[in-house]
Order: sequence, then C-alpha cells, then structure tokens
Amino acid sequence: MSNQIKNIIFAGHFAIDNIIRFKHLSKATLGGSVSYCSLALRNYTQDVKIGIISHIGEKNFNISLLDSVKKKNVDLQGVKHSNVENTNFVLDYFDHTRTLTLKSRSPDLKFEDIPQEYLINPPDVIVLVPLCNEISFEYVSQISRKVPNVCIGIDLQGFIRNIDNQGKVSYHYNENIISNIEKIIYLIGDNLILKGSEEEIKLFTNEYKDSYRVMNYFEKYNTNGLFIMTLGEKGSLIYKKGYPIVEIPAFKPKKVSDETGAGDVYFSIFLYEFLHSDKSWDEIRSCAFLASAAASFLVEKKGPSGFGTKMNVLKRASRKEYIE
Repeated sequence: MSNQIKNIIFAGHFAIDNIIRFKHLSKATLGGSVSYCSLALRNYTQDVKIGIISHIGEKNFNISLLDSVKKKNVDLQGVKHSNVENTNFVLDYFDHTRTLTLKSRSPDLKFEDIPQEYLINPPDVIVLVPLCNEISFEYVSQISRKVPNVCIGIDLQGFIRNIDNQGKVSYHYNENIISNIEKIIYLIGDNLILKGSEEEIKLFTNEYKDSYRVMNYFEKYNTNGLFIMTLGEKGSLIYKKGYPIVEIPAFKPKKVSDETGAGDVYFSIFLYEFLHSDKSWDEIRSCAFLASAAASFLVEKKGPSGFGTKMNVLKRASRKEYIE
C-alpha cells in the first residue's frame, strides 16, 4: 500500500435539495454528489487532497450552505460563481419511492473553467459526478487529452437521467444518451472506473434479469477498467475483464434515516482505497468492503452528515454484520 498523499478532484453541480417526506417539506440542504463525495472522504481521512470543480448560480443559492465543505479543507478554487439560478431538486419520498424534480439548473461545466493548477499538476483521479447532464462528451474528451494518464471515475447517475420540460427526472432507454456513455467508455479505456446503481446499469446495458449477466455486458469494451454496480441492501458487484465478478455485501446500519448519497460515499471511499492499493483483485475486493461499510454510516442520518471515520468503518467492516 502506498503512503503518498493522493489528490482527488470531484466535478459536478452543487445542488439545493428540498426534501419532502410523507408530505412534510424539510429545510433546504446542500446536495449533489460533489458534496457527499468530498464530505465523506474528508471525514474518512485527513490524508488526501480534495478539490471540487463546479458552477454555482448565486440567485437562489445560500452561500452558507457551503460552510460544511469549507470547514473540511476542501479546495474550492475550481468552483465558478455567476448570477444565475443554481441546480435545485425537489426529492419527494413516500412509501419507499422517490420522485425527483429539477426546479432550476446551473450552467454546464466548461473545460476552460478548470484551474490550470489542476491540469499542470494533475490529480490522481478526476471523478465526474454530474447531476443533470452538465458534463458533455467534449468536456471528458478535453480532460482525457490534457491529462491522458489520469484515472477517471464516472458516476452514471447524471449522465443517464432523462429530464422533461417540467423537470421530472426519469430513467428510460435513450439511444443518444447510451451512445454518449459508450463513447466515454471507449475514450477513457483502461483508466476508467465506472459506477452506477442497479437501475442505471440495467438501463444502460438494456439487460434487466440476472445481475451477473448484466455485469458481463462490459466485456464488449475490451478494457481493463473497473465497473461497479451498487445494489442497495443487496450490496454491490464489481467487474473487470478477465476476473471473476466480485460480490460485496451491504453492512447493517444502526438505523435507516436517509439513503440519499449512499452511492456517493461508496464511490469516494472506494476510489481513495483503490489509489492506495496495489490494484490486485484481492485488494480491489478489500477496497469495496470498506466502501460498503462506509456507505452504511451515511443512511443513519439525514442529509450530508452521516459519515464515518476510517477507524469506525474498519470496526464495522471487521464485525461482518451484513444485511441478509
């Protein structure tokens, strides 16, 4: 395991989340994968440099929402501000289902807004975690050309969402969206680590039955990249060409208050541990166990606050108390 300080950059929109639970509207909270990923990783360890690339619309964004991120020594020089509306989601939870509505949207991310420092001294991994298609293929292509040896993490979520004129978010097969993701996979190749939920991966592969068959779909890309499917209470699966699919269990939380962001926590902790590993299949499996244990802390509290330290995560992982 390497002890060198690693540098991880997360790119995507900050969001204002208005959460409704059983018809009760809570106070607006900071949302977006860049929030959950960076806060989870910083609570997990101080031994990492963390930066964020984003675009904040100041018209409806209360800047105090960023206090939790600023206090965690996260580099925000890559965050652009402009006099427009920010990405704002309404998340309506009722009877174990969620309706997601986009009320407003920040501008697309632009390659020219990436700080030159990030390109001259590139991070160990750039993690692309869009919410509403704010990261284009051209954006990814420019990053890949400028820093060709950097590992690139991709969260399918914001690449694959369909959003109608009323802002309703849905998942259905769209050839243009699928084609865009495929181009990104071929572009990044061996440097890719792609993560998606069960719904997202099955939609992308257009395979809806056996999960192992779904994961074997990625063999077609002939890449040494990693592909992760998170399965909620059923854990997760990891695929790499030439290796047996790894099945990772989900760990039991003390209680379940809010599942929002669990996949983000999993992804950020996995990437951190992966960067410090020897990249062997056994160690990749160990990285995923820790990521799964870390995600179990997130669901215990509402909003971006249920994060475990590495010591807490290691303790929970060692107890091997899984959801059956």
